[in-house]
Amino acid sequence: MAQKTDTIYHVNKNILTGDFKSLSYGIVTWKMDGMGTISLEEIKINTIISNKQFEIKMRDDLMYFGSLEASNEYRKVYIVTITDKILVKVEDIVEIYPIKSSFWMKISGDFSFGFNYSKGSDVGNLSFSGNIDYRKKKTFFELDWDQNNTYQADTLGARKADVTISWQRLLKNGWSSQVSTGFNQNSELGLKERWIVNLMGVKDISYNNWNRLYGGAGLNLSHEVPYGGVSEQNDLAGVFQVVWKVYKYKEPKLWVDADISFLPYFTDSGRYRTEFNLNPKINLFTNDFKFGMKFYYSYDSKPPTETASTNDYGVNFQLSYSFH
Repeated sequence: MAQKTDTIYHVNKNILTGDFKSLSYGIVTWKMDGMGTISLEEIKINTIISNKQFEIKMRDDLMYFGSLEASNEYRKVYIVTITDKILVKVEDIVEIYPIKSSFWMKISGDFSFGFNYSKGSDVGNLSFSGNIDYRKKKTFFELDWDQNNTYQADTLGARKADVTISWQRLLKNGWSSQVSTGFNQNSELGLKERWIVNLMGVKDISYNNWNRLYGGAGLNLSHEVPYGGVSEQNDLAGVFQVVWKVYKYKEPKLWVDADISFLPYFTDSGRYRTEFNLNPKINLFTNDFKFGMKFYYSYDSKPPTETASTNDYGVNFQLSYSFH
């Protein structure tokens, strides 16, 4: 068998040859000559053969680095590492990602564009969001951005922007360390600029073939520049976050990402902030194109300017494209 030819043995005895791209949320991404990239449910897989090197995460938080070898036992596969050959159930694998040598092949992500307009109020909303991920062995880098501009007639009425660069290192027993830095802007909350650094520990709570639930806690350092000439300030806060990602393969295919963050301030007594995001999507034509909704809610108990609102929220309908 050629180095780049992988084989999947289907539970109905069919044999598929092609290029194994990844496995996550119970779905294998698989490239076949003449058919392009397809998706295959994990529950339909009996066993797998691939000589490529993978990063393999198990349901019990164990991590392996190795290739895949077929087993004669029903719905089982061998993980072949440098020192061991481990027989595991296919259903106990929650993630498989190839350890790629090419820089560009380590990158994946998605882009979303949304626009809403009301003729009666002459109000329009334009949004652009996305993420770019870069994966190495035990290490994960991510760039996230989310831009929302509200226009009334020809005037920019409100602006919200969030950009974050994060680095995550996988540890043992489902734990990860995470460092992130970012920029926030929200005219509704009186915030012209906020520069942040987060230091967090992250733990998987539940991870299987249809959902991932994880939480994190740590410290948040920030530098804020308000609108209106109000003095700048530096703050230290705690940060607590819960993230839930859900996937349903049956038509219509559904992706739901939700997260909530709570930040109690140590240096500004009585101040706390809350952020909530909800992003459901369904597939269009292929899994690469999706249509969905993005809802956000922000609350600041003591915004940086007295005239600013304590909360901001919005909803946009979006078209998305994913790559790799």
